[in-house]
Amino acid sequence: MLMRTVLIAGTALFAHGALADTTDVTWQTRVEVEKTGDHCVDDPNCFNRYHPDIPPVATAQPGDVIVIHTRDALDTDLTLDSNADDLAALDLNLVHPMTGPISIEGAKRGDVLAVTLLDIEPDQYGYTVIVPGFGFLRDIYTEPYLVNWRLSRTHAVSDQMPGIAIPYEAFMGSVGVLPGQEEVTAWKAREAALAEVGGVALGPQPVGALPTDVCGPDAPGAQDCLRTVPPRENGGNMDVQQMQIGTTLLLPCFIDGCGLFVGDVHYAQGDGEVSGTAIEMGAVVTLTTEIRPGQGADITGPEVEGGSQIKDIEPGSFYQTVGLPLKAVDEIPPSHAYLGGEVIGGLENVSEDLTIAARDALKRMLAYIQREHGLTAEQAYILASVAVDLRVGQVVDVPNYVMTAILNLDVFTGE
Repeated sequence: MLMRTVLIAGTALFAHGALADTTDVTWQTRVEVEKTGDHCVDDPNCFNRYHPDIPPVATAQPGDVIVIHTRDALDTDLTLDSNADDLAALDLNLVHPMTGPISIEGAKRGDVLAVTLLDIEPDQYGYTVIVPGFGFLRDIYTEPYLVNWRLSRTHAVSDQMPGIAIPYEAFMGSVGVLPGQEEVTAWKAREAALAEVGGVALGPQPVGALPTDVCGPDAPGAQDCLRTVPPRENGGNMDVQQMQIGTTLLLPCFIDGCGLFVGDVHYAQGDGEVSGTAIEMGAVVTLTTEIRPGQGADITGPEVEGGSQIKDIEPGSFYQTVGLPLKAVDEIPPSHAYLGGEVIGGLENVSEDLTIAARDALKRMLAYIQREHGLTAEQAYILASVAVDLRVGQVVDVPNYVMTAILNLDVFTGE
């Protein structure tokens, strides 16, 4: 009888509005960094180069819940109706638009910033592209290609990829902290040295650089602002799919406040991102931070703490190809061209080479996908970029190190 009385009394209280709805009961301190305008150039909370003089757009305390609204990696106008012809309008000087930087109160140069990913809310649209001159097999796939994806919290599907559904496994493709001037000088020098011998290195490019007053053509940092394409010790464009919701990324701080930023969020990606893009999307990212004082002396580049996230993204069933460092005689992969072709050009078997072994595994996988699942060459390459993992087999059995390619067979719906 007592229980019944309590329930009736409780019902009466709610009916008269004496108690608040539970959504009104809060305990978090939230810092939200929104995006405005159609593109990064229209948005004071967006930048696309790295330099220590880029001012913070917000400040957060350690433990605050930080909500960051991000743009897609190419800062595009693509829609579900876009096609490959629209890729000609892409301006790669605009890669990658980052939201931030956010200053973390109390963080100092030499500390480590621990960034725990709490959630990623995907946009409804995403895309995967083949851009001529870019990607792991850029010497083979030379024509533009575009796949448009409809995104939800469960799967991505596309009219261009019938019978395929890619599971939602979102992560931050780019996340990091700003470098200090010491790092800018050192990283510029080592990349310039690589470029001098013919290696691929993207030096400072002030055209399209944001913010313009720090990194633009007439700005003081025009020749110092670093491109966001290569990952470095500050994190950035790492494209590591294991950095899933629930993991904690450790980043050394190079400036006071660290200058945290996020962008280039991926709905899903295979290890390797072989076409050059994953399922690219805008998103709302929620995270929190912790300062680990003085740990930058030991943690000098990105490291990750995690739990069962790696198991959670493993396929239920798979097909695997095994690659060896083998190639055709006279073939010089783009990755090796800067080393000169005199020796490598004449070889069929290359010694201790994971890159060529990965190419071998991937080409075998693409042949399997086309042969057994009826996809075109371009569809197979796109599928590999979002659902095939390149993994190291072994690095001891000289001369033939092994790379494998693992396809998640769960993506085939049978429809």
